[in-house]
Amino acid sequence: MEAAANEARSTPLGFVRSLARARWGDVLFRLVVGIFGLSLLLLAALMVWQLFFESHASISTFGWGFLSGRVWNAAGAGVFGAAPAIYGTFVSSTIAILLAVPISLGAAIFLAEMAPPWLRHPASFLVESLAAIPSVIFGLWGYYLLAPKLAVIEQALADHFGFVPLFGTHVYGAYGMLAAGVILAIMILPIITAIARDSLLAVPSTQREAMLALGATKWEMISRAVVQYCRSGLVGAVLLGLGRALGETMAVTMLIGKVYQIKTSLFLPAATTASQIASEFGEAQANPLGRSALMELALILLVVTLAVNVAARLLVWRIARSPEMIRE
Repeated sequence: MEAAANEARSTPLGFVRSLARARWGDVLFRLVVGIFGLSLLLLAALMVWQLFFESHASISTFGWGFLSGRVWNAAGAGVFGAAPAIYGTFVSSTIAILLAVPISLGAAIFLAEMAPPWLRHPASFLVESLAAIPSVIFGLWGYYLLAPKLAVIEQALADHFGFVPLFGTHVYGAYGMLAAGVILAIMILPIITAIARDSLLAVPSTQREAMLALGATKWEMISRAVVQYCRSGLVGAVLLGLGRALGETMAVTMLIGKVYQIKTSLFLPAATTASQIASEFGEAQANPLGRSALMELALILLVVTLAVNVAARLLVWRIARSPEMIRE
């Protein structure tokens, strides 16, 4: 059978037929994978369109005033505003980034440049495993263990730095903006660390060798050669962590306190975009305008999250285009 097939291919007509079959196979494969790839873009577009369609009533009723409104009154006058949720999302994500980035980048540099081989791979595996822990686990841990311990720190800050608006208020059992920011920082630590480590390992070994050959110390080699080379990848890692912090729901809902207000103190309860959606989703089903306002809130969160993640992916892709092999 195989000999007959080889003999058929050896003739000009058999060769043309086999080539045609191969091309049809390539065309079919390209068509299938193209459909799969475009389906993801179509899914994202459908999500944006559906949220826009469902939020049309809220957009028509409140207009741009929805972004600056501070009231969410579903049971009374039916007035809705997104300002406290946007403010809470921004503040809690900022706290998370300020706390997580130094620790994450330090851990990534240690794993990529200083850790011995027997420790590097197990530690990297553990860091990546932390990113897979469900958010509700972080929320439970934060609610029962982190928040009570954080109350002591908040009380000390209020006693000694109460003149600062960020710390100048009564402590509400540590369930508030600071607790939500701290739990977000813990949740994005493994994400930023893992991506930053991969970016550091993508730096060619020649960069390190050239810097050391010039008489640089270990610190000078890392700070001036390695970090400078992969800074786009490091920024991308931070932005991916920010995207996770912006959209986190369950853990933040359990710790932020659910009070729809804008206050400067980090100790007071507040709300984020994601936590407000989760908290009001059940009650909004009986109020068409409230449901539409909730959809508009989701649309804002989706657009912001997509923009942040696209920017992060572009930066990570820029460092990944390097033709050099990843250093083992």
